[in-house]
Amino acid sequence: MAVATEQQILDGLAEIIDDIVGIDKSEVTPDKNFVDDLDIDSLSMVEIAVAAQDQFGVEIPDDELRNLKTVKDVVNFVQNLQQS
Repeated sequence: MAVATEQQILDGLAEIIDDIVGIDKSEVTPDKNFVDDLDIDSLSMVEIAVAAQDQFGVEIPDDELRNLKTVKDVVNFVQNLQQS
């Protein structure tokens, strides 16, 4: 799979979040915290992680998922995995 740019990952993640929890894509910005700003619960985060794994071809282990607090954290995590 080709390495996605930061913007492609952000756009894809915004699409996933919109599909799963109905938060408008314009609200999904790198500085947003999933729990505090977007009010996403842990079950929805698992669904988002599974969809992101499928879309970006990466593996997000459960123990890593709890460390991904912001949209930027996920973007960076996916980028790092794709480049390794």
